[in-house]
Amino acid sequence: MSGRVVAVFGSSRIGPDDPGYAVAHQLGRLLGERGWTVATGGHDGAMAAVSRGAREAGAHVVGVTMPGPQGRSPNAWVAEERPADDLFARLRMLLDADAWIAVAGGVGTLAEVAVAWNLMQNAHVALRPLIVVGDGWREVLRALGDSLVVDASDLAMVTAVPDADAALAALGPRRGAEITGGWPPPPRRRRDAGP
Repeated sequence: MSGRVVAVFGSSRIGPDDPGYAVAHQLGRLLGERGWTVATGGHDGAMAAVSRGAREAGAHVVGVTMPGPQGRSPNAWVAEERPADDLFARLRMLLDADAWIAVAGGVGTLAEVAVAWNLMQNAHVALRPLIVVGDGWREVLRALGDSLVVDASDLAMVTAVPDADAALAALGPRRGAEITGGWPPPPRRRRDAGP
């Protein structure tokens, strides 16, 4: 992907009547108006809402799709499909973005956020905006901070915001981060393994 790219993670299972769908659509529109290329998983739900909003604002929309039930096709607002063989290949492509934003989601969205966050935490990628939108994400971050080995510096890598406007404001002027070590990182050699 070229230019300023933001990957947006979100559920494929929410519909137009879900409040999260409207937030995702507004986020896509705002990103498009700001000139970002928008990348999503390319399918339904929040991914379609973001894609639609971005496309309506004139943005280039990339769908990083993977095989699924009933041979799912990309949503109608994807301008460029990049098929991935599996979830790991899809993640590699989406994690190459300049910024990441998560909207309403489930386990898959949580996994995408966790991988992005962990890559920054372990310096496998340069720091870049990781923004989570909605009150549910604040609760997730609070639970992680209270229950797991997650300290203040870890939590500072994630920006929790209430809505699409705040997400766009949180993107700020930061642009163009590069992946420093590739993903997944190469396996570590044991010290006694020799050259």
